[in-house]
Amino acid sequence: MRGLFKRLRDERQGSVIVEFALIAPVFIGMLLGVIHIGIAMQNYNALRGISGDVARYAVVNYQTNNRLSKSQLEDYANGLATNAPYGLSGDRFEAEMSPATTQRVAGAVEYTLSLTYQVPTMLNVLGIDEVPISFSRPVFVIASTT
Repeated sequence: MRGLFKRLRDERQGSVIVEFALIAPVFIGMLLGVIHIGIAMQNYNALRGISGDVARYAVVNYQTNNRLSKSQLEDYANGLATNAPYGLSGDRFEAEMSPATTQRVAGAVEYTLSLTYQVPTMLNVLGIDEVPISFSRPVFVIASTT
C-alpha cells in the first residue's frame, strides 16, 4: 500500500493537462478582453474620423451658401459610418447634431456633433454586455454671408 501512494505522488504525466484546464479559461478570457479593447479603440478612432469628415462637409457646404439641415448632416454621418473605410454597423451607430447652448464665436453658428456607437462584444459568456462609446466635437459654420 505504501508503494502505491509513493508511486501516485511521484506520477507527473497528467499534471500538465490539469494545470492547463485550470489556467486556460483565464488566459482565453484575457485574450478575448484584449481583442475587445482593440476593437473598441478602433471604433473610437472611427468616430473621431467620422466627426472630422462631417465637420469638414458642413463647413465647405456653408461656405458655398448651401445651408444643410441638421437631419442632412446626421444622415451624412450615418452614411459615412456604415461605408468604407469605417464600416460600422448602422443599427449600433447614432449621430446627433444640435446647436450649442452658448455661441462662442461672433459671425459663426456653433453646433455640437455627438456620435455614439455600441461596441459589439465577444464576452457575453463572462457577463460583459455591449460597451457604448461616444465622441462629441464642436462644428463652427458661417452664420451669414456679407
